[in-house]
Amino acid sequence: MTTSNDYLAQRQLKRGAAGWILLAGLGISYVISGDFAGWNFGIAQAGWGGFVIAAVLMGIMYLALVLSLAEMSAAIPAAGGGYSFARQAMGPMGGFLTGLAVLIEYSLAPAAIVIFIGSAVNELTGFDGPVVYALFYLAFVGIHIFGVGEALKVMMVISGLAVLAILATGVALVPEFNSANLFDIEPTASGDLMLPMGLYGVWAALPFAMWLFLAVEGVPLAAEEAKDPKKDVPKGIIAAMVFLLFTAVLVVVLLSGAAGAKVIGDSAVPLVDALNIAGHSQLATFVNVLGLAGLIASFFSIIYGYSRLVFALSRAGYLPKNLSLTSQRKAPVRALIYPAILGFIISLSGEGDLILSMAVVGATISYAMMSASHIMLRIKRPDIPRPYKTPGGVVTSGVALVLSIIALTGVYAYDVRAFLFTLVLFAVGMLYYFVVGQHNLIAKSAEEEFALLDQAQGELEAA
Repeated sequence: MTTSNDYLAQRQLKRGAAGWILLAGLGISYVISGDFAGWNFGIAQAGWGGFVIAAVLMGIMYLALVLSLAEMSAAIPAAGGGYSFARQAMGPMGGFLTGLAVLIEYSLAPAAIVIFIGSAVNELTGFDGPVVYALFYLAFVGIHIFGVGEALKVMMVISGLAVLAILATGVALVPEFNSANLFDIEPTASGDLMLPMGLYGVWAALPFAMWLFLAVEGVPLAAEEAKDPKKDVPKGIIAAMVFLLFTAVLVVVLLSGAAGAKVIGDSAVPLVDALNIAGHSQLATFVNVLGLAGLIASFFSIIYGYSRLVFALSRAGYLPKNLSLTSQRKAPVRALIYPAILGFIISLSGEGDLILSMAVVGATISYAMMSASHIMLRIKRPDIPRPYKTPGGVVTSGVALVLSIIALTGVYAYDVRAFLFTLVLFAVGMLYYFVVGQHNLIAKSAEEEFALLDQAQGELEAA
């Protein structure tokens, strides 16, 4: 076992960089691009009524998951987030499988988002392609390397612009709302006006409904950089989720009510199209520009998320240990750079929708593992101090577990390729664990790992 003096002192993040407001902003930033586009294709799969059912189910799943994560992040405030919770509950292999699922989600999502950014930049400037992808990766990885406090503040500004665009759209469309527009999709033989594609459409729409909330679960990855993680992380992630529920209702109801469900279901830029149809062309141009801010906010924050996860998995020994070395500014430089290179290579495929669907597969598997971790920790470790307790206890996490499994099957219903390709990534990752990762762990158990971290932190503070 490696000593804390020689090893962990070189792998420290900047403590106290974020309070609960910045953490709430981080949670919103992870997700905000999903309000601008992507979710609306679920209307094309299920009709407005069917999509609303899918969105309500996914909203319940994420709320239950967030409440479960709030408890675990307060009890186990470590940068690994879901990995740390699962290792405590399920041991080294369960921890790695959960970490791998989150890593697949957080590595693939920026690659997909940068493709969408490229398309938005092309609309505004005429430039697109690998050069744009590379410039965005270089710029935002560079800001993260400069320092976490600076990065989170930049992220808050970008997210604020995106939120402004959504709120302005909502205010403009309220007078244009007409409930008849919600049901203008012609039903198939098996459907009706409420569910034009039947129940199968609801099932296939689940992955798109997730885009309204996808990645909010990443807030606990900032636990080691929070001012008071036992209070700040629960408050931050719950506040972010409440706000995202509000924006989800706003875009799902008002856009279709103003422009028609059929138009919104086929739109590449639903906010812009709804405003143009409603006669707000100047605001539509403004929102089109700020839509790019929404994409950038999610791209920027998910880079933060994957770097903290890679840092935690590397520090524990699951991944090559040099990935967790931190700079003088306490930034995990290699954990920022290497996944960015991989993401850039993946982005060259141009398959943004496929890549994002694969990220959803990783996400749903991680949700099932994290929900199961909450249940197991309640049963196996009732002695762990829990500054925050999940309302409903294991019933709440049980709801998240069941719905996450249903959501996983929804990806299969929508895109079999994404489902199978992601399973191949899991197979490769688990092969790496059995051949290499499990033999290089710095501690045999989660308790030993956390004890080493506490010891190293105490030594640094005393120095």
